[in-house]
Amino acid sequence: MAKVKLNPIVEQVRGQVGQLVFRQSYGQQVVGRKADQSDHVPTAGQVEVRERFRQAALYGRVALADPATKEIYEGAANKKGKPVFSMVMADFLNAPSIDEVDLSEYTGAQGSPIFIRTEDDFSVAQVRVSVAGTDGTQLEAGEAALESGGTGRWVYRAGSTIPTGTSVRISVTSTDRPGGAAVKDAQKDL
Repeated sequence: MAKVKLNPIVEQVRGQVGQLVFRQSYGQQVVGRKADQSDHVPTAGQVEVRERFRQAALYGRVALADPATKEIYEGAANKKGKPVFSMVMADFLNAPSIDEVDLSEYTGAQGSPIFIRTEDDFSVAQVRVSVAGTDGTQLEAGEAALESGGTGRWVYRAGSTIPTGTSVRISVTSTDRPGGAAVKDAQKDL
């Protein structure tokens, strides 16, 4: 292996120039040939990941073409000190998560609350709650509202009364701006 002392201008080069690839390895500048991928057949997993990134890039272009959406992402990117497009891509690639479905105060009576703690790397756009019987028959459904006071919890208030003694399955769906979703189910005997 040959060692060459590079000009200070070239020492900071990273990436591909023609068929050469410049990179840092163990604190030293390394130059090599571009890898030949012509005979490489991607695996099904690689194809799936590439398609997901293609969809994220498409979402990014569409989202940033809308001035209102672009303003939201630009504000968040400025706060975090990150490029706007990387914020949009990350929002698409990372679905929200549901940390907790709190049924402790839910009695089946109209107005009784179901509390949901959900989060996303950017923001949760919508939380939907569905209450069904154990046979799958939907008893009620609706949207939860973000609780005031900055708690980060969402609350769904029952729209109807379900008789005591009924077993119910509560399904919560949390959705972010690009449409990524998380679902969590819980059961309760009323």
